Amino acid sequence: MRHLYKTLGGALLCLSFSCAQAQKPLSSQEAIRLNQVGFYPNASKIAVVVGENKGGKFFVKTADGSKTVFTGQLSEAKAAELSGKPTRVADFSVFSGTGSYVLEIPGVGKSYPFEIKSEVHGPVAAAAIKGFYYQRTAIELPEKFAGKWHRPAGHPDDKVLVHASAATAQRPAGTVISSTKGWYDAGDYNKYIVNSGITMGTLLSSYEDFPKFYAAQKLNIPESGNTVPDLLDEALWNLRWMLTMQDPNDGGVYHKLTNPAFDGMVMPHEATKPRYVVQKGTGAALNFAAVMAQASRVYKSFPKEFPGLADSCLTAATKAWEWAQKNPNVAYEQDDMNKNFDPDVTTGAYGDKDFNDERLWAAAELYTTTQKESYYQAVNVLPDAKMPLPSWAQVRLLGYYTLLRNKNQKGAAQKDLPEIRKRLLQSADDMVTGAANASYRMVMGRAKEDYVWGSSSVAANQGVLLVQAYQLTGDKKYLQAALSNLDYLLGRNAVGYSFVTGFGEKSTMRPHHRPSIADGVAEPVPGLLSGGTNGNANKQDKCEGYTATSPDEMYLDVDCSYASNEIAINWNAPLVYLTGAMEALQLQAGFAAKSTK
Repeated sequence: MRHLYKTLGGALLCLSFSCAQAQKPLSSQEAIRLNQVGFYPNASKIAVVVGENKGGKFFVKTADGSKTVFTGQLSEAKAAELSGKPTRVADFSVFSGTGSYVLEIPGVGKSYPFEIKSEVHGPVAAAAIKGFYYQRTAIELPEKFAGKWHRPAGHPDDKVLVHASAATAQRPAGTVISSTKGWYDAGDYNKYIVNSGITMGTLLSSYEDFPKFYAAQKLNIPESGNTVPDLLDEALWNLRWMLTMQDPNDGGVYHKLTNPAFDGMVMPHEATKPRYVVQKGTGAALNFAAVMAQASRVYKSFPKEFPGLADSCLTAATKAWEWAQKNPNVAYEQDDMNKNFDPDVTTGAYGDKDFNDERLWAAAELYTTTQKESYYQAVNVLPDAKMPLPSWAQVRLLGYYTLLRNKNQKGAAQKDLPEIRKRLLQSADDMVTGAANASYRMVMGRAKEDYVWGSSSVAANQGVLLVQAYQLTGDKKYLQAALSNLDYLLGRNAVGYSFVTGFGEKSTMRPHHRPSIADGVAEPVPGLLSGGTNGNANKQDKCEGYTATSPDEMYLDVDCSYASNEIAINWNAPLVYLTGAMEALQLQAGFAAKSTK
């Protein structure tokens, strides 16, 4: 593991926008794109060389450059699918010797250093979860656990106001409630139920799929050392906040807990404006119901550590489901709300108008947890042939993952499972087809549609689907394709960045993340996934400095670029899943088999 916590190209790090723009990595390292963390001994090892060059041989050398350990031949030049830039591939997959290396190409230069070893992504897998610890509200982050990113507690949220849009007879506008704990959602300081939905669902699924791996993982968080896996301890911080967002009088769930407007670029404890719980909605209720039903199933295994928690979660889930059944189409439309209620709210809307996917996911979780077929029968499980990739506004696949994960469960789902399995594998096959011949030899990035706001989570969620396909079939082509997307996130991409803070010699340094900007520490909070390349970023955030015209290159590592360089919990969650899956499956897949030098 190598950290960009020192210099870039020999120059001291700086924080000003102009300096960040002027600071350029060495041209040779810029031209050679690879996973800057490293590779498993017996998995594929690919680097992509960008730009005009004559081709020929490439050399894998020890990190100090003193010894050549492998010689290979660059591929023929191929135009990148979106930018048209010439690319050549250096494939050194057959080399399995463990150690620290660089790749050298005559006439081009040397790559950033990387490692080849078993458990090579273990530190990334741990940091991705610990990134959530740094997002905790209402608690001090002491140096013992947070290192140089230690900070005072922010936003206790023990005196939150009920917004006029959420008022009821039992809780009129201005009622003070406690809604403490939870995670900051993204680069801002608010908390959103809808985005917590996909985040918690993905994290809990990580544990359900790989419980032994997470039982052994240690993250150095305050709860480490107890009898509960650290992943579940961390998830519990947000779960307990979510429970406070349900109105105990009717079972409805508030859409978000927020300031009326975004805070400035200050530390959490310096942001002290009043906060509100805002309007109940169908999307919030169904996301809440799904998470609580799944949490009931997961935390039921820890009755001594959390007495009554599983039952409380299931009760909350059923009440939220019942509210959504009575209120099937209450959309959160922030502009309309602001016309009718004060104060105006201008923070993230997470507005959605189609709740069929949330309803399916909630039904799948409640059915799986309770064994009651009425939940399953309440929805159209296969409304069409699509298998849309998960996002905060589209969670259907989370329901399918749960049904397939519990495929031996008897009941109504049995009739649909073969078709769900068939469609999921077809989606995985569609991803894999053509990847080996693509310019970057990976699933991600061959289509401009991949480069949306939060494209890094597209890559990670593609990886999650491919891992699911591997789990269903045992076919390593799916796992290898998933691993290629992890390579993308860690440097093998059209901008040459590792999008995970703290990992790689050229990693995201200035994310749109208030604590990372305001804390006075040069390095950003580690383990956070930058949203990444966004084909419309220059139009969306209007940050100065964009020069790229190709959607796969539209990225700025500056904090004003919130459309390409913000962080968010729903993006970190599939990074957790993907890295954890790779570490958990490396032996089974033969990636970490004994190497030969």
